[in-house]
Amino acid sequence: MNGTESETRTATDAELGLLDRYWRAANYLSVGQIYLMDNPLLREPLRAEHVKPRLLGHWGTTPGLNFVYAHLNRVIAARDVSVLYVCGPGHGGPGMVANTWLEGTYSEIYPKVSEDTAGMARLFRQFSFPGGIPSHVAPETPGSIHEGGELGYALVHAFGAAFDAPDLVVACVVGDGEAETGPLAASWHSNKFLNPATDGAVLPILHLNGYKIANPTILARLDDDELRQLFTGYGYEPVFVEGEEPMPMHRAMSQALDRCFDRIAAIQAAARSGGVDERPRWPMIVLRSPKGWTGPKEVDGKKVEGFWRAHQVPVSAARQDEGHRAILERWMRSYEPDDLFDANGRLKPELAALAPKGERRMGANPRANGGLLKTDLRRPDPAEFALDVGTPGGTIGEATSVLGRYLARVMTLNEETRNFRVFGPDETASNRLSALFETTDRTWMEPRLPYDDHLAPDGRVMEVLSEHLCQGWLEGYLLTGRHGFFSCYEAFIHIVDSMFNQHSKWLKVTRHLPWRAPIASLNYLLTSHVWRQDHNGFSHQDPGFVDHIANKKSDIVRVYFPPDANTLLWVADHCLGTWNRVNVIVAGKQPAPQWLSYEAARRHCEAGAGIWRWAGANDVEVGEPDLVIACAGDVPTLEALAAVDLLRQSLPSLRIRVVNVVDLMALQSPDQHPHGLTDERFDALFTRDRPVVFAYHGYPALVHRLTYKRANHRNIHVRGYMEEGTTTTPFDMVVLNGLDRFSLGILAVERLGGLGEAGEAAKSRFEAKLAEHKRYIVEHGEDMPEISGWSWPYGTAAEAGD
Repeated sequence: MNGTESETRTATDAELGLLDRYWRAANYLSVGQIYLMDNPLLREPLRAEHVKPRLLGHWGTTPGLNFVYAHLNRVIAARDVSVLYVCGPGHGGPGMVANTWLEGTYSEIYPKVSEDTAGMARLFRQFSFPGGIPSHVAPETPGSIHEGGELGYALVHAFGAAFDAPDLVVACVVGDGEAETGPLAASWHSNKFLNPATDGAVLPILHLNGYKIANPTILARLDDDELRQLFTGYGYEPVFVEGEEPMPMHRAMSQALDRCFDRIAAIQAAARSGGVDERPRWPMIVLRSPKGWTGPKEVDGKKVEGFWRAHQVPVSAARQDEGHRAILERWMRSYEPDDLFDANGRLKPELAALAPKGERRMGANPRANGGLLKTDLRRPDPAEFALDVGTPGGTIGEATSVLGRYLARVMTLNEETRNFRVFGPDETASNRLSALFETTDRTWMEPRLPYDDHLAPDGRVMEVLSEHLCQGWLEGYLLTGRHGFFSCYEAFIHIVDSMFNQHSKWLKVTRHLPWRAPIASLNYLLTSHVWRQDHNGFSHQDPGFVDHIANKKSDIVRVYFPPDANTLLWVADHCLGTWNRVNVIVAGKQPAPQWLSYEAARRHCEAGAGIWRWAGANDVEVGEPDLVIACAGDVPTLEALAAVDLLRQSLPSLRIRVVNVVDLMALQSPDQHPHGLTDERFDALFTRDRPVVFAYHGYPALVHRLTYKRANHRNIHVRGYMEEGTTTTPFDMVVLNGLDRFSLGILAVERLGGLGEAGEAAKSRFEAKLAEHKRYIVEHGEDMPEISGWSWPYGTAAEAGD
């Protein structure tokens, strides 16, 4: 039956009997993975040496996951629909591995784990075993886009996968422990952004087995009426399946899935015929089954099935204790393996026939290996959007406004393929990316009022006031083969620290899995940054996400600090063309001086760091400067150049070199990061023995950490954010943290030494200016005109290209 039809044929008892046997096979394989390292089909009595010495894994959620998988197979085969399985319960690895082995996908990818007795033995032995596979639904697991590490993200990943995938149904199993997390609770609202005309569908399956690790779960203790009200309020149409006896449960589940798929098909048919312009009420399933279903009822006289003791390894001493081993053997034989597998260990033909074929198998669905579907993003020439920069600093511009115009063109160029979206927590306009709304709108399926601004069901800017949802939607979108861009206030990107962790770990693992095709990079723009939070204050001031990013493997992460609009254009365009990375771009949104022409910006960004000859003083090609002023970040660059101006006025004979760093990882050595500068190149910029005053956007310790192997590390003196902030003027923020031009000038004089009276006089003038600044802002509430109106007084248009 075609997936768009709404006819339902009830499964017969004979079909359900076969489905029950298939489920038993998956359960048998799941238990075997947790416990056995030999004797996979129990063709001889179970002995101690057949049992793994370390029993690791989680049984409690697995039979329910197997139950859902088997029933989805029936629906796929009957309706010829594309279904992606997202497994929310964190430790459901045994079930997903078992089911992909049963359908044949696993052995196709890993031929050594063949579909026979020898392959089954390898399947069992490798699970949670040194040199084997994790207990999670990990990147190594076919059909997975979601690893069960930190809980809370299954449903948001599912919706991210469904956007712009009109032929896809994402069946997402949400564990009742996971349902207690904040991100998952917010994820239910993703249905307000799903357009049935152009997107796929998400079928949430809330799996209530009653317990988490050691306690009851909240939702499982609510009665059906309260649950129905809760999810009806969220905008769903809940369908309940509950019980313990297998055959009645099989019948109820098959009917529930038919009802849900009929409803999905009807919703989409209505919307795609042009008859619906409002949010539909999507179906969902509430599945109640015992934790550890079909496992031991009791062990050592204590309740196991239907209780938290079933969560991990219910029979914990099966290798050492003969009684436990007997329980395990009875448990595994209760699935009747001889009724499931033939003499060679192959799944019996009548059961193998139940699985879908080819790419309809959930383990082989191309969406679960999104790089196979990824096409290159169409990107314009960034030079078309560049600002005309003549004399350095003579042009004022908003870097992110320029970027917004570029992103709007990217959106237009990819309109037909519908494979690019921009995500952000209600801050697209605030972050000066408003040009996007000249070509698209914000995605919105709720009611719209006449005075609403840029809301539409087919909008391609995803805004919701939850960094978790933005990150999760984008991850699901990328993992299924598309491209995206995420802008966020710098201080609050920390909300997704752990989500970034999980995604970067996924990328690290997949780089070593040749069957996993590369996906588009996860691209962050962090703006509204620490140095310009005038009215927000201390709560909005935190540049530490970059420190967190820098902990990850060097082949995964990149960090960029473009100092102006044209460098931001080049960096953003470059990042959108990369894959299997996490790119972090930090750039302010406020009007600021522009330093480089686009051609100069291109050369500078390609180098990662470079000398700005036009900004130095008496710096010659031959010989070393007296002092290096380095900078990374837009505000630090401004203050560094202003400090150079002060030093040039006060100490005109001083030889000063200005080095700007746009690619932060260039500071590392090449053996630590592929973008790292060689020692020779680093020394050519920073010298081997001269003082370096480094104005840095974030926490100073990171620069020291990245450069600790360099010859001149002892002479690098970094000023950056020192956790000092409040609601104050822009310049006072840098003063509070010692990053201002006067403090940088004082530091330079101190580190140079030996400057005599001229040096002391300069230092005194700088100190006096700091005192004057404090008096002025207290009296006037704004920065001194000589600060806010400062511009670079040197250089020519020709020099801007140096």
